Amino acid sequence: MLRSMTGFARVERTTAAGVLAWELRGVNHRYLEVSLRLPEELRALEGAFRRAIGAAARRGKVDAALWLRPAPAASRDLAVDEALLDRLIEGAQAVQRRLGAAGRIDAADLLRWPGVVREAERDLAPLAEAAEALLGDALGAFAASRANEGERIAEMLATRARAVQRIARQVVARLPDVQARIRSKLGERIAALGAEVNPERFEQEVALLLQKMDAAEELDRLQSHVEEMLNALAADEAVGRKLDFLMQELNREANTLSSKSQDIETTRAAVELKVLIEQMREQIQNVE
Repeated sequence: MLRSMTGFARVERTTAAGVLAWELRGVNHRYLEVSLRLPEELRALEGAFRRAIGAAARRGKVDAALWLRPAPAASRDLAVDEALLDRLIEGAQAVQRRLGAAGRIDAADLLRWPGVVREAERDLAPLAEAAEALLGDALGAFAASRANEGERIAEMLATRARAVQRIARQVVARLPDVQARIRSKLGERIAALGAEVNPERFEQEVALLLQKMDAAEELDRLQSHVEEMLNALAADEAVGRKLDFLMQELNREANTLSSKSQDIETTRAAVELKVLIEQMREQIQNVE
């Protein structure tokens, strides 16, 4: 199944710590590039998250973001550094003894001292487990999104590939008529000159001319590349680079056909082939 590098997924889940939400966005890129944004509480899991994303997406630029919206009713426990507070009190009392009534101790001022009151350490294991499980759900939705887009691209590519085959078959069918016309024109030109030509020599010259203009091999290779392309579209693997290579080969054959053409219909066919190949090439840039 063809997979696109373009995709989007957003999933969220309510936990005891609040609402977790993963958002994944993918666009085309030559290699895999993952941009990750995480809440500070889960920064330690960045490596595990990157590995999970890398296992699900082989190519593309993936922007992944995890948000944590704390529950409104959730109260955070505070801890007091008793040792630091004792030292501050001793120092404040010493100042009070020297200043007398002017050295009044304010409890609020003591609590505002940096480090006296801090947020109590929380058990982040449940939150981490929930984030990892939710990433699995997000990657599943992301893969489905990319597969849907890939299916649309595959249908478009297959339609144009069959059009390439049809045009190639039409050109092949016309080759005998084109060759006969070339032979006839060459004979007419010689006759117009009034010169006598040895029939054997004439046939040799015709054969050489037809050989230079013969595009049968290019048309055979064109058909072969299209068959390989259709097989790649049905494969359950990343085929974007292979398809891109096949587009280069198809374009090369179409250019050669155009350069050898001595017939306006063949030239038109070559132009149609180039248009179809370019349309496919543009879409293949989005394929994983």
